[in-house]
Amino acid sequence: NVQFAVRDQQLFCIEANPRASRTVPFVSKAIGTPLAKVAARVMAGTSLAELRAEGSLPVHGYDPDLLQHVAVKEAVLPFDRFPGVDPALTPEMRSTGEVMGIADDFGDAFARAQAGTGTLILPTDGTVFLSVADRDKRAVILVARRLVDLGLNLLATDGTARVLERWGVPVTRVGKVTEGDDAIVRGLREGGIDLVLNTPYGPDARGDGLLIRQTAVSNGVPCVTTVAGMSAALLGVEALQRTGFAVRSLQDRHAEVLERLASRVVRA
Repeated sequence: NVQFAVRDQQLFCIEANPRASRTVPFVSKAIGTPLAKVAARVMAGTSLAELRAEGSLPVHGYDPDLLQHVAVKEAVLPFDRFPGVDPALTPEMRSTGEVMGIADDFGDAFARAQAGTGTLILPTDGTVFLSVADRDKRAVILVARRLVDLGLNLLATDGTARVLERWGVPVTRVGKVTEGDDAIVRGLREGGIDLVLNTPYGPDARGDGLLIRQTAVSNGVPCVTTVAGMSAALLGVEALQRTGFAVRSLQDRHAEVLERLASRVVRA
């Protein structure tokens, strides 16, 4: 298990451990191969060629074209069990487990993974509250516009609302909690807000934003704190509106992969 970090386009190795990480069972389910078993067999003296000959490994390796599904791994972050904790992500390890969402496209798989955590079930209608840092305001415009296209209503604090209005995105302005306006807190507590998109910034990260994120978590309202997460959440909402959660077994998906592999071998 090797962990890397990228900074300024330079690759750094954080740590390397002679063990299987929690990613191994995730990948095993995604590709339909028991990698821990394969690794143990190799350590016991079985060659890769022998494993391929007996069918434990694909003869021609793994081709992304054969896996016509997307698998998303999501950490389970139990912020709701710790009142007062800021749900904004930080570098330290906070997860108590992981779940997997698998579907034909990323948005669907992402929505399933979020639902699996039990803490971020994406809405298909209702009201979204936005309050983002200055650095993120342009990036959130397309997300906000698409949410409106999908039929959701938008609330935003003055700074974010001004940017959205300038680009023709319909939004309702609300004041900041620290300025005496408790509309957002009341909306979160009374069920009037279904999703929070908030990126922490400056002193407000420990003031208005912190209170909103804490209130969202304590009232079971999904809260997204990064621009990348907002884009993924948007795709998830689109997928839920389009198909909902159709159930399909891993065995069926893996059987299709084997059929495609067999067809390719025959053509070759």
